[in-house]
Amino acid sequence: QVQVVESGGGLVQAGGSLRLSCAASGIVFSINRMGWYRQAPGNQRELVATITSGGRTTYADSAKGRFTISNDNAKNTVYLQMNSLKPEDTAVYYCNAEGQYGNSRYNNWGQGTQVTVSS
Repeated sequence: QVQVVESGGGLVQAGGSLRLSCAASGIVFSINRMGWYRQAPGNQRELVATITSGGRTTYADSAKGRFTISNDNAKNTVYLQMNSLKPEDTAVYYCNAEGQYGNSRYNNWGQGTQVTVSS
């Protein structure tokens, strides 16, 4: 299967920027889509952005115009560039990998990385 590990979270002031990284390992050629999700305290986990193996991207309305998801296939890494950060962006950000290997489908999550935006 595939394992994913996030990095790049931290504390930033409102209006600042952060870039999150998600490194995939294992049977990476089986990945169909990778994505970033986030969960704030007391809230459900929500979609931020996804990117398919073909490069098609989708964004939550809250991310459009501020966040950019991209991938580096040579490094098996997906990035989330976050600009113009707001306090309401504060959450644990999780990377997700979906794919299929043989008859087995998978949907794997990383451990998460904390993003805190101060006002």
